[in-house]
Amino acid sequence: MKSSIPNACMLSDKELQVKRKNHLKKLAAHLIDTTELSGGYIYRFPLDSLILKNLTEFIDLERKCCPFLSFTITVGAGEDFVSLDLAGPENLREVIKSLFTWN
Repeated sequence: MKSSIPNACMLSDKELQVKRKNHLKKLAAHLIDTTELSGGYIYRFPLDSLILKNLTEFIDLERKCCPFLSFTITVGAGEDFVSLDLAGPENLREVIKSLFTWN
């Protein structure tokens, strides 16, 4: 059984900046669209080896930062995009939504 997972970031400020610079911002530049789910969002990106690599690195960092989030990467047969399902506690919906929002 899972122990209680805190709804708080676990990375230092420096680590967060690296994550945002190297992964979130790069991925946000390629975001095709976002679909709201009951527990989070589906983000779609073009199917590309570099994007897949960035997604897995993002997930590896984010699971250390925010262990309360759940991730699913889907590459459908014959599709030209990859989907990232990102879900978490309802009270953090806006945090999840803002991850790939860059001005």
